Amino acid sequence: MTQKIAVLGTGKIGEALLGGMLRGGWAPGDVLVSTRRAERAEALRARYGVTAVGNAEAAKTADILILSVKPQDMGALLGELAPHTPADRLVISVAAGIPTAFVEDRLTAGTPVVRAMPNTAALVDEGMTVISGGAHATEDHLAHAERILGGVGATLRLPESQQDAATALSGSGPAYFYYLVEAMTDAGILLGLPRDKAHELIVQAAVGASVMLRDSGEHPVVLREAVTSPGGTTISAIRELEKHGVRAALIAALEAARDRSRELASGR
Repeated sequence: MTQKIAVLGTGKIGEALLGGMLRGGWAPGDVLVSTRRAERAEALRARYGVTAVGNAEAAKTADILILSVKPQDMGALLGELAPHTPADRLVISVAAGIPTAFVEDRLTAGTPVVRAMPNTAALVDEGMTVISGGAHATEDHLAHAERILGGVGATLRLPESQQDAATALSGSGPAYFYYLVEAMTDAGILLGLPRDKAHELIVQAAVGASVMLRDSGEHPVVLREAVTSPGGTTISAIRELEKHGVRAALIAALEAARDRSRELASGR
């Protein structure tokens, strides 16, 4: 790669994207990072060979800026960047709930902005990142963002109007699975299994089921019915899940996550 790219805010997701870019072909000398703490900057330099700079210097120097700060910190970051960011910079925001218009309004008129929502599975290169273009983002800008973010998993383009729903479903999605695995592990203990054995059984069941969903092309109902014998153990368990309203609870949970994403965009 011949372009310079800067990751502004290198927490878990920022660092995951950084690692993915380096594995995808960016040379460490072409990657800049910014952090709040000097010791964090030194750790990233030692681990990846990248250069730590201030936000203003990154805006002046880099061709692509990845904004990976918390939503509540985005306004302050854009205030630092605005005087130093020419309109030809590609800006990729991975802050939950922040619309492209929020970024565009605070930078030079005409700046191309791409909104992206990765999830934490990016840490193991199995993430899903949903991408939406702003008012000035072209096909080339979107393809460039996909190339960068594809280093840590799959990407999917959606209209920005669907980003809050995608955040609820995919951005927060891993947490729901962890919650379910935790509950099923506890159930295994209640049924008499040691915790480590229950955990191992559930994790492998989850991995296997995920691969089957991804690779078989079958609808989840078809795969579930293949496990659900008449009068058997699985249908007894499904009956209890339905009796306790698990399906309705999941729908309500995702609606709550979507609504919170909208609140973040409004600064609440």
